[in-house]
Amino acid sequence: MSTVFAEYHLFRISDPVGAIADDVDFSLTGLVAADDGSIEILTGIHTGDVSVSFTSHDSEPGLPPGPWEEIAEISFHSPSGEVVLHSLTGDGTDPLPLAAGPGDYRLRVAARGRDTAVDAAVETIVEWYRIDCWPAPPQPPALVRAGDRYGADQRAVPRSATRIINHGPQGQAAIEHDILKRAEHGDHI
Repeated sequence: MSTVFAEYHLFRISDPVGAIADDVDFSLTGLVAADDGSIEILTGIHTGDVSVSFTSHDSEPGLPPGPWEEIAEISFHSPSGEVVLHSLTGDGTDPLPLAAGPGDYRLRVAARGRDTAVDAAVETIVEWYRIDCWPAPPQPPALVRAGDRYGADQRAVPRSATRIINHGPQGQAAIEHDILKRAEHGDHI
């Protein structure tokens, strides 16, 4: 079990030596996406620590037991056979070895607690994530279980180059995510 710092509603998984993913947006699962070669996991909190467990398997595991509210899957390629859990700015864990070394994998991300403190900066852990990983050929992202309000709101936002903000409960998060993505790509408003 690790603690990872979430910033701007996300933390990342990446390979220490190179890109692991193609561009996939959050509206597909409301929980996990791929951007700029990293896998991004969307948190309800704006800023703060989240608890993350990561387990590498030799083959596809069963669904995780327990009170997981959202579960989604995404494929990725690891050139080094290791991944790192880290914040948006790069602070993270030591590299975690994958079961089969370099190659194609599937991540199953399970989350709970994302509706607890939406858009808040927290000082105690209110969100938990479980990530299971196994070798698998590339497949489209999949939503396995939908159960939290935050994920439903993210799936309802269509992907576009310019987000139209409705100023509903997720308005601030959408504005910040759009500004952050534009800045990362060198786009200016």
